[in-house]
Amino acid sequence: MSITTFFCPEVFTWVIMPLLIMLARVCDVPLGTMRIIFIGRGYKFVAPLLGFFEVLIWLLAITQIMRNLTNILYYLTYSGGFALGTFGGMYIEERLAIGIQAIRIITREDASELIDYLRSEDYGVTTFKAQGASGEVHIIYTVLNRSDIQDVVRMISRFNPKAFYSIEDVRFATEGVFPLRENPFKKSYLHLLRMRRKEK
Repeated sequence: MSITTFFCPEVFTWVIMPLLIMLARVCDVPLGTMRIIFIGRGYKFVAPLLGFFEVLIWLLAITQIMRNLTNILYYLTYSGGFALGTFGGMYIEERLAIGIQAIRIITREDASELIDYLRSEDYGVTTFKAQGASGEVHIIYTVLNRSDIQDVVRMISRFNPKAFYSIEDVRFATEGVFPLRENPFKKSYLHLLRMRRKEK
């Protein structure tokens, strides 16, 4: 295919532009996903910046569709790009693992090994006894970085496989005991941009 053929109006209309529309959606949808996440985490500077580029890219894509309302391929690539962008946003968010989460563990069995392990790994652990539906239970509560959740879940399965546990997001924590491990992305970039609300 020659350069002249590659840039002919038919190729541009039916191949190049649909691909560009899909690419735009693949880019702006993950930005929207991350913007929402950063709003929830309190990143006051990063979220508006992502919103700016998200809307800019979206406008470029939707402008082309409005100019070619009769081209069904544009609608399909726009929708396909949205689907791929949603998947990409979820993947990026999972890989970044930004934020803090609380895990609550309830078990009827002896939890001393699990508690000792968590403390040996520098997790802040609060434990107490309580009365459950079928008798006395041990409750273990800890707040940790989201990137450490999978490690703790594996340890629960190892030491107390029948334990019940729940995981919740924590928007803000004033103090805590955490392992020194940090998300490289967060350490390198986000802490420079983060602007938290000051306590009154």
